Amino acid sequence: MMQTFFLQAQPNAGIMQLVLLGGMVLVFYFFMIRPQSQKAKKAKKFQEDLQKGDKVVTIAGIHGIVNKVNDDSTIQIEVSPGSFIKIEKSAISLEWSEQLNKSATK
Repeated sequence: MMQTFFLQAQPNAGIMQLVLLGGMVLVFYFFMIRPQSQKAKKAKKFQEDLQKGDKVVTIAGIHGIVNKVNDDSTIQIEVSPGSFIKIEKSAISLEWSEQLNKSATK
């Protein structure tokens, strides 16, 4: 008698599992994937729009001012007066003023 009770499934259990699985996928998309892709698009646009005089921070944490933007996806930044380094555009993390704003809000 007990065995037959445990073997019986509710008729809508499969549909409810699919609805819950679909809900989890949507939550995962809206809280993880979508914000990350928007952040990547914003960073790529910032890297493409770099101009001379922009204050930037590299992914290594080096602060500098863009001195020259080359055609071969490299830029030259001035890290101290008269001291320049050549780096890839993809090594730029964010704008210097954004870094200052983030540290000020903490």
